[in-house]
Amino acid sequence: MSSEVFWSALALMLVFEGLMPFLAPRSWRSTFQKLLVLQDGQLRFFGLCSILIGAALLWVL
Repeated sequence: MSSEVFWSALALMLVFEGLMPFLAPRSWRSTFQKLLVLQDGQLRFFGLCSILIGAALLWVL
């Protein structure tokens, strides 16, 4: 059961990751270029925020 949940979550993540480049490729490219100029510490901070928000959502659900 848990591996099925894992693969379902991974598939759903890929769907969400693909929405922006599919629906608005120019905006996605612009956003990605802005991310490339951030320093490592800034990227790590955003990554940590994403992890914490995701973990909190999992805990609530």
